Amino acid sequence: MAENKKNAMAQEAVQEEGFIQKNLKKIGICVAGLLVCAFVCIGAYYYFDKQNKKAAEALYPCEQLFQKGDYEKALNGDGQEVLGLLEVAKKFGSTKSGNVAKLYAGLAYAHTGKFEDAEKYLKDFDAKDDAMISPAALGALGNVYAELGQNDKAVATLQKAAKKADNSVLSPLYLVQAGEILEAEGKTAEALKLYEEVKANYRGSMQGQEIEKYIQRVK
Repeated sequence: MAENKKNAMAQEAVQEEGFIQKNLKKIGICVAGLLVCAFVCIGAYYYFDKQNKKAAEALYPCEQLFQKGDYEKALNGDGQEVLGLLEVAKKFGSTKSGNVAKLYAGLAYAHTGKFEDAEKYLKDFDAKDDAMISPAALGALGNVYAELGQNDKAVATLQKAAKKADNSVLSPLYLVQAGEILEAEGKTAEALKLYEEVKANYRGSMQGQEIEKYIQRVK
């Protein structure tokens, strides 16, 4: 009876926090989006071959639409000046900008609630072990798995993203997200391990400053 009550309280806490339905998507995907924006702004115009230049030029207006939250037009274009992320990814998929278009497309689909399409494009994106983009893309994919109800995949992917990031910004974020999913499933012992990892290794992070309440919640 006590254990059932604890699990019910954990599930209620998760729902109140909103991680599974709202914050899992908002936090992880927005972080990934910001990192991609930074990546594109810095690097997209420094390619020298003709195909890469064309891809970068085609990606730029899509990026602007993405930043404004016009995800449908970013994905499909306007039939005139904006090619659209899907077409950029299809036409220039072998280029660096074409590859980034796949990530943007995955994020845009996630923002519009089309999580199966989001999964497809996020999995197709090749991060090539970029120190910033790779873990953020994995974190976004973990969020998408959570939205699809594939919780085992979500937890595993978020943990992988945390390990790959290995920093005090993304790692504790993804560990807490994974812990919240485990809590919702009543796996409080597994969630506790992740929270204790945040406490031990990322105490100075935003999540680390509040981690004690998560730990007490599952004990």
